[in-house]
Amino acid sequence: MANSIQYKEEALSIGDTIAVDYRILEADNKERIQQFAGILLKIRGSTENTRMITVRKISKSGIGVERIFPLSSPFINNIKVTKKSSFTKARLYFVRDLSNKKTQQKLYSTGKK
Repeated sequence: MANSIQYKEEALSIGDTIAVDYRILEADNKERIQQFAGILLKIRGSTENTRMITVRKISKSGIGVERIFPLSSPFINNIKVTKKSSFTKARLYFVRDLSNKKTQQKLYSTGKK
């Protein structure tokens, strides 16, 4: 199934709200973990080594930010699903044009439109 994958113990599906803990190297060989939380837009790649996910979040200033994470990267510390979605499409590109409220209604509604 193209719209869901298994990453370690987590089952990731398109439309889920996920939090990716990403290790960042700073000056003087210091490391810190930065969390990028947003909606999973797309899953790409056919094998474990080529698999990538695209995550979109709305920044504090209201601008949408998308980030692509290769799942085979050693810098990914953890991926956690914070909110499950019952969405069935393979890509969520239409989310780019919607407001935050409309996105929540589309992805997490209980079947009522």
